[in-house]
Amino acid sequence: MAEKYFKFMVAAFFCIAGLSLCVGVTTPDENYNVSVTQIIDADKGLDLRAVGEVLKKAKDAAAFEALLNDSQSGVNNLDLNADGKVDYIHVTEFGDDAVKGFSLTTEVARGEVQEVATIKIQKGSGGEAEVEYQGNSAIYGQNHYYRSHWSPGLGTGLMLGYLFTRHRPYYSPWGGGSYPGSYRPYSTVPHGTYSGRRRSGDSSYSSSRRSTVGGHLSSPNSGRNATSVKARLKNPTSSQKGFQARRAAKTKGSGGFGRSSSSRFGRSSSLRRGSRSHSSRSFGGK
Repeated sequence: MAEKYFKFMVAAFFCIAGLSLCVGVTTPDENYNVSVTQIIDADKGLDLRAVGEVLKKAKDAAAFEALLNDSQSGVNNLDLNADGKVDYIHVTEFGDDAVKGFSLTTEVARGEVQEVATIKIQKGSGGEAEVEYQGNSAIYGQNHYYRSHWSPGLGTGLMLGYLFTRHRPYYSPWGGGSYPGSYRPYSTVPHGTYSGRRRSGDSSYSSSRRSTVGGHLSSPNSGRNATSVKARLKNPTSSQKGFQARRAAKTKGSGGFGRSSSSRFGRSSSLRRGSRSHSSRSFGGK
């Protein structure tokens, strides 16, 4: 009787130990959740050519900001803080007598402003204009420009009339979690869906590695880069690199590779302490 009891206890021990080991071992898919695996590159969240098409339809800076943030326009799919919601884009107007511009920014975290892109517009004597779109280097990489030519016309004429007529420059009044009454935060869409929303005017844009419009003119938000950016960046600043490295380490330590069974289930059981080294070694732990 004693021998049968001993065999039963041994079998039970190995069953429980095996179960603990299997549960304690974690896989990449289990722990690398939406905040890590499904984040797309930041520059794929806002197509500057699509921004140009929206700009043509706006009558002034306030209307431009409203169109950029309209879920129906489909132009904006930016999600720098990786919360699953499209970031609200703020418009700041700047310029001089010869060149007018817009700075597009978003508030990644309270008090952390990230410039996303700038637009410069130089009007010709015949009612035409040269327009240049520059992506922020942290997001789009160094020297990322698009250019387009505006022919005289009613659509672009409204914006040009607004810009080159005396008026108070527009500064977005929104921020700190405050939005226009008509605005409702909305979810991002898969990149394939977003990229399918290309505008018919895309072919009229040319890319460039250097600026040809308003080189003397700087954006008032130049150099504003938020630290707490979770989306992947082409050319992150040192503070952004540090933040993302700390975040990756924290994610790994709390639920990624190397997480042991003892960290998930506690250390009160001698059985779990005994199986800890096995589960850790499975993913390179010591």
